[in-house]
Amino acid sequence: MPGDRVHGKFDDLGRFADPSVLILTSLSGGPKHGYAIMTDVAAFSEVSMEPGTLYGALSRLEKRGWIRPLDTDERRRPYEITAAGQAVLAEQLKTMQQVVRTATRRTATA
Repeated sequence: MPGDRVHGKFDDLGRFADPSVLILTSLSGGPKHGYAIMTDVAAFSEVSMEPGTLYGALSRLEKRGWIRPLDTDERRRPYEITAAGQAVLAEQLKTMQQVVRTATRRTATA
């Protein structure tokens, strides 16, 4: 859908700029509502996430059981990462760290 994107210097990196990883990383720092997630992601990754991208990803993450909404009387709905979400994030980070180690080693010898 037009306008439904993650914008930043890593636009062409596919899953390494995946909004799900960015959202799980944000929520690993504590519960946040949508706008706070977008602000946090922009601060730590220099990636600007469109609202449609964010809320689509939040819906998919919730369906998988990786995040859950918190009860609130406020208009904004906060989300928190679940234990399953923490495990998925840890696996993704492990893969990303391996990619970084390999790329660092290979570019150092180039």
